[in-house]
Amino acid sequence: MSTHHRIPFHFHAEGHAFSGEFRHPGRHLIDAQASASLPTIGGHAVAHSDNFHFEDFVSFKSAHTHVSGRKIDEETFKTHATTIIEDLNILDVVTADRIVSRLTSTHNPKEPEGRIVADGSEFHNLRVAGHDVKVILRHKLLVECKGFQDLRNHVEKGNESGRIVARNEGVVICSLVDKIETDLPGVDARRHVFKVANFGTISLAEVFAETGTRTLTMMRLVLGSPHVADLTVAEARTNGQPPPGP
Repeated sequence: MSTHHRIPFHFHAEGHAFSGEFRHPGRHLIDAQASASLPTIGGHAVAHSDNFHFEDFVSFKSAHTHVSGRKIDEETFKTHATTIIEDLNILDVVTADRIVSRLTSTHNPKEPEGRIVADGSEFHNLRVAGHDVKVILRHKLLVECKGFQDLRNHVEKGNESGRIVARNEGVVICSLVDKIETDLPGVDARRHVFKVANFGTISLAEVFAETGTRTLTMMRLVLGSPHVADLTVAEARTNGQPPPGP
């Protein structure tokens, strides 16, 4: 009697709303807030964090992460990760009413990779150093670049001219930012990374892409003066892996 059995789809989704490390003044670790990870068998997981305050450095009113995975039909699997943070305040320099990181993957075994899109990811009323910062995202980037090689080709053909990108054999880093509308000094409208005087560097809507997987970090901060810290805001990661061939 044959012992062969079908290996199930391996789901993968995770997210968290805020995390970081302050190194000056003093050394303080901030645990990942509203952090959730999807079981490999699918289903769903949720996490909440409300009325968070870390000294006078960081606060937010609420944060929520939801991850899920399910079979749509005999050949199609859907994986999803959303994390939301509301009423964020970082050192009274960066504030936002709402930031959403959202990734959805649809995987058909007839295709080598799941199709991952970031529709629904957005910034609401982001302000930096007292200036409105309107971030317009290009969701079509992940829609049109259906797989990792498509995204890599897009970057290598120079379509990212004027933007900051990185790539190596198995990784591409780029951004969903199409343009930034603001009168904040030092901001290049086409770049997703900018420096704020007497504060640090801010990166927006950064995509870390590997074959079959995307990580979307809506805000990454490297603070240098007078506070020294590394902070992450609204990060989601997804895709499952198909079973190996016979």
